[in-house]
Amino acid sequence: MSTTTEHGAAIPEAAAHASAVRCRGIEKSFGDGSARLRVLRGADFDAAAGEMTFLVGPSGCGKTTLISVIGGILSCEAGEVRVLGTELRALSNRALADFRLAHLGFVFQQFHLLPALSALENAAVPLVARGLGHRRAEERAAALLERLGLADEMRKFPTQLSGGQQQRVAIARALVHEPSLLICDEPTASLDARSGHTVMELLREVAVAPARAVIVVTHDSRIFELADRIAHMSDGVIAREERRAARSATHQHSLPSTT
Repeated sequence: MSTTTEHGAAIPEAAAHASAVRCRGIEKSFGDGSARLRVLRGADFDAAAGEMTFLVGPSGCGKTTLISVIGGILSCEAGEVRVLGTELRALSNRALADFRLAHLGFVFQQFHLLPALSALENAAVPLVARGLGHRRAEERAAALLERLGLADEMRKFPTQLSGGQQQRVAIARALVHEPSLLICDEPTASLDARSGHTVMELLREVAVAPARAVIVVTHDSRIFELADRIAHMSDGVIAREERRAARSATHQHSLPSTT
C-alpha cells in the first residue's frame, strides 16, 4: 500500500512508520582474488522516519559504501536492505531506478550542480525528470529556494554562488520532489565552519519531517549537536550508537505548499 504527499507523489506506507531503513548483515567487497577488499562485514543499520541519523567513523571504514547500498547505487553480496518497506535486492534495475527517482534524495559534498543551469533550474531538475511541466516545477523549486534564503539568487548560475549557496541549491534539488529518505554524503566538507553549520541548521529545518528519514555521513564533529542519533562505524560494521537530545518534536516542518 502507499499514501500520497500534498503534491500527489506516492510514497510507500512504511515511510510513515518508525523504521524507514533496516539493513541486516550487509556484505560488500570490491576486487577479485588476492586484490579483493571486504568493505562491509555484516553491517546492521537502522534509520527512523522523523529523525536525522549521523553515520560517522574514520576514512575507509565503509560509510560511503553503506549509504550507496541503502541508496540503491551499489548492490551488496549478502544481507537485507529494506528501505521504506521495500527490499531493494528484489527490484530489477529499472524498478530500482524508478524507486530512487520517486522516493530518495541525495546531497553530496561537491554539490554536482549543472553549470549551464540557473539555481532555479538546477533545483527543478528532479521534478522535470519525473514529467512535471517546467513552469510548475520551477514554481515549486522557487518556493523551496526562497525558504532556504535564496530568493535573490535563483537566476544566478552555480559559478556566481558561494559554496554555502551552492549547497543550499543542492539541498533544494534533493528535497523538491519530497523524498521519504534523504541521504547526505559529507554535506559540509567543502564549506567553512560557519557556512557548514548554517547549511546543516537549514537542512534540519526543511528536511526533518514525520514521514522522512535523513541520513548524514560526516566527519564534522562541529555539527554532531544537530543529530537525533549517531551511528559510529568501524571496519565495515556499526560499532556503537548513541542517541542525542530529542530534537525532532520541535523541528517537524514540511516543505512549502505551492498548491
